[in-house]
Amino acid sequence: MGPVLNGLIKLQSVENQLRAVKAKLTRCRRNVIIQENQVRSLANGLEAKKEEIQLAKIQSDHLELELATRDKTIARLRASLNAAKTNKEYAAILTQLNTTKADNSKIETQILDLLKDIEADEAECEKIRSQIEEQKQILEQTRKETELMAAKYETQIQEIQAQWDKAAKVIPAEPLELFKRVAETYDGEALAVVEQQQDGKTTAYSCGGCFMGIITESVNLLMTKDDIIRCPNCTRILVLGDSQA
Repeated sequence: MGPVLNGLIKLQSVENQLRAVKAKLTRCRRNVIIQENQVRSLANGLEAKKEEIQLAKIQSDHLELELATRDKTIARLRASLNAAKTNKEYAAILTQLNTTKADNSKIETQILDLLKDIEADEAECEKIRSQIEEQKQILEQTRKETELMAAKYETQIQEIQAQWDKAAKVIPAEPLELFKRVAETYDGEALAVVEQQQDGKTTAYSCGGCFMGIITESVNLLMTKDDIIRCPNCTRILVLGDSQA
């Protein structure tokens, strides 16, 4: 291999370093987003619980109003019961009175159940508020740590980018553009080292990127010339290993 391929190997090494630090910076910033999402999720849960409480209170108020109306009905039925003139009339009024009382008892039970639910939901709201405050503190701490780490990674990226630019200057425009395109396709891994397998007297070659077979003629070209040879399967730029070059 000649200066172009050797230059690409050096550039690949710097490319790997650059992408590794950029990935650290992305993960670092993602931690803040994760914490923000947790705060937002808790806040949404609190609002949903408050809406449940409000609906339960409205339902309880309606039942209380209905119960007050039924109490008036009971008072009226009792008055009618005392004024009944026949046994038949008395029995009919008594049945209606007992039915109304039974219905009232059911409504009272519903109201008590609603009040219990409201009390439990309000306790849950307090718990969520406490969780939100704790999560906000964690978020603030994460932001501070992220700012420090991000500044460190950004400095490293600038330094490595300068190395990348320096390494790229010695590579002709066409191979450099090809390197960039393939690197974008394979998350920075534009090059693939030719793998060699010995089976008795037979030597077989394969792409170190996709592990598909490489013809011997391509390997011979890499050994004797400085041409760009690409894997026919994955299209990575093929290079020889240290023991083959």
